[in-house]
Amino acid sequence: MPHDQLSKAERFRRLHTEPGTFIAPNAWNAGSARMLEAVGFPALSTTSGGIALALGRPDYDGRLAREEMMQRLGRIANAVDVPVSADLENGYGARPEDVAETIRQAAAAGAVGGNIEDYTGDPRRPLFEIEVAETRILAAREAADKTGIPFTLTARTDCYLSGHAEPFSEAVRRATRYRQAGADCISVAGVTDRSTIAALVRAINAPLNVVVGFAGKPLTEQDLASIGVKRISIGGSLARATFALILRAANEMMQQGTFSFAEEQISDAELASFFRSWSEMAA
Repeated sequence: MPHDQLSKAERFRRLHTEPGTFIAPNAWNAGSARMLEAVGFPALSTTSGGIALALGRPDYDGRLAREEMMQRLGRIANAVDVPVSADLENGYGARPEDVAETIRQAAAAGAVGGNIEDYTGDPRRPLFEIEVAETRILAAREAADKTGIPFTLTARTDCYLSGHAEPFSEAVRRATRYRQAGADCISVAGVTDRSTIAALVRAINAPLNVVVGFAGKPLTEQDLASIGVKRISIGGSLARATFALILRAANEMMQQGTFSFAEEQISDAELASFFRSWSEMAA
């Protein structure tokens, strides 16, 4: 295990235990990761959806195999000097041993944290039964503790995204079990309104991660900090916004024959200088 990975892991853990709220935006390749790091974010996350889209595949339906995802995770984690937490979806397998192996591989790739979902991917039974989900988090915790670093484990519940009849109470019930199973942080996906998030913060005895950018006008960092949210991520929203720019530019070129998108581009010289400087520092 490289010494700098241990240092990154310790820094990432402190971000969850010290006062304050922090943003860990989601990168989908080394270039986006380096640019986000350069702005000054203290940590980054990855986005499985963004990585899939960059390869021309839909999220979930076109999900990458674990080995392929780990290759891309490694490129991101080793491209930056800040801690990187990995989007590990549902652990790449239903069995606890599948989840444990995913945690081991994520740490080996350079990640210092990662999230495990309780979403099955099957619309007929979208959530793992709570006992099964808890056992999966237990296996993830055991594997994380054997990595040699203070790996920050985030347990994500998809009660809201899956259309559960009682999403709030079920999310709290699951979060409590996942915390007891060893999760360091809890993420409740799909919640966008301030009052519900505030209620979740009060009900869940763990640092809460909130994903913004799903739809509508997102809450601000100040809004979320004021109600006690610990970590803010953006999922695949930045990647999707990048694809929105591509689509707008393509339509403009095709329909109007104009190229106004070029007015907002970063020059080739500026980008070359930026990435050259990073490469020299990393050498």
